Amino acid sequence: MSNEQAPAAEPTTGAPASASSHEPESIFDTARGVAVKLLSRYESSDSYIDKLLDGELRRSDLSPADRALVTELVNGCVRWQARLDWILTGFYHGEFTKCLPLVKNAMRIALYQMLFLSKIPPPAAINESVEIVKQFKGDRHAGIVNGVLRNILRNVTNIRYPDRAENEILHLSVHSSHPQWMVRRYVERFGGDEADALLHANNHRPMITLRVNTLKATLDFIESELQQANIKYEVSPVHSTSVMITSLRDLRTVKAWTEGYVTVQDASASLAVRLADPKPDMTVYDLCAAPGGKSIYAAELMQNRGKVVSLELYDSKLRFIRENAERTGITIIEPLQGDAREYQPKELADVVLVDAPCTGLGTLSKKPDIKWRRSLDDVRKMSQRQLEILDHAASLVKVGGVLVYSTCTIEPEENVDVIRAFLADHPTFEVEPAEHFIAPEVCQDGFMQTFPHKHKTDGAFAARLKRTA
Repeated sequence: MSNEQAPAAEPTTGAPASASSHEPESIFDTARGVAVKLLSRYESSDSYIDKLLDGELRRSDLSPADRALVTELVNGCVRWQARLDWILTGFYHGEFTKCLPLVKNAMRIALYQMLFLSKIPPPAAINESVEIVKQFKGDRHAGIVNGVLRNILRNVTNIRYPDRAENEILHLSVHSSHPQWMVRRYVERFGGDEADALLHANNHRPMITLRVNTLKATLDFIESELQQANIKYEVSPVHSTSVMITSLRDLRTVKAWTEGYVTVQDASASLAVRLADPKPDMTVYDLCAAPGGKSIYAAELMQNRGKVVSLELYDSKLRFIRENAERTGITIIEPLQGDAREYQPKELADVVLVDAPCTGLGTLSKKPDIKWRRSLDDVRKMSQRQLEILDHAASLVKVGGVLVYSTCTIEPEENVDVIRAFLADHPTFEVEPAEHFIAPEVCQDGFMQTFPHKHKTDGAFAARLKRTA
């Protein structure tokens, strides 16, 4: 399932959050204070950072600029945690890993600003982190933080990372801030240079992708709307009716969104629906559907004729499907609560979409904490659940119909290996080559396979399986 979010732009000011419209009651009411609080909470819990961030910003009174700064600091520190910690470990006298979470994260956000946010003066970044620590941990801890950060600032051009010639895995892990198990797999699979490019792409600030609702608008019209609003964009290189925006603080202010002319959907997800090739008057079942992006696109390709059942395990998520359908003017979607492993409809479908639960390791640009939360065991264990869903989904497809399996991960155990296992147990299904339905440049070995460093999309996979008997 996909969950697109608008990214934050690099903040345009280095002023502390106290310059906003209200005077903060404490240092934790400033943008940097909120960031330290969130990072410390994240470190001591199993929660994903996007959920913590969303909840905090919904409750806060921060100005739009400060909200953008919080988002940038939190995501940036999580994204670059391995590199930040490597540097801080080298300059900290003692064991950096044993620092109090608040002290550790105050140093991380200051260092992140020093290394990655050119518009924020380093002294301003250091001073506020020192003040945060002083207010809650006293002068002694604040003095240590001040000394460490100013020492780094004096020597920032002389920072050294592990030598790539001596240990390529460690070098890429630290310099590109990914866990070593992941780097090792990428190097073995793609080679050092391509692995480096993939890791680099994972660290890009995410773009928000808007797919044009061709029932209401054209690409030319959307481009004109974005130009009039002075919103920078580029057309997706792999999906001709998708545009990518690098900076957008609030999608709700864009007319094209409020009028239902566009839907937030990564181009890789749009390609998976294209691979299914739904036609008017068909019956389509979209399993694991929330927030409904694939259902919406399928209905658009069907010219809003036929039936799309959007199945979702969690009842609370059905409202997102309903809201998106209403906003885009789609009337053939039927949101339904149910388990994709148990759903028993009255009729078989022409198309069944299985947007399978997965590790999400193709979405690290949008969700950087996934690389620290997931393990190799997670990759290996996920396939059992995926096969259970796919096995039941096969029983919902009519003869001559199509089953499309998709994920937002690039790991073979969740993709090609799942399809091979499925085909071994289901001889009445066969792979239809993806390149017969979508552009060859996003296809590999008969499947759809996208990569961030090649296609400016999430890393994703999809297979088209036709029932022959």
